[in-house]
Amino acid sequence: MDAIFISIHEAGKALGIGRSKCYELISEGRLETAYLGRRRLVKVESVKALAEEIQSC
Repeated sequence: MDAIFISIHEAGKALGIGRSKCYELISEGRLETAYLGRRRLVKVESVKALAEEIQSC
């Protein structure tokens, strides 16, 4: 079973960006997140969608 959510660190690594840029994309609504307790996780589908968007530019 594939992961539905990943950490912000993992999302940054997958996209080749830093943590600060991840938070910027989250605040812009370009990366979807959810909380698991106090931990903020990024939805894998939104990472894939953003990666496709970046590749198409």
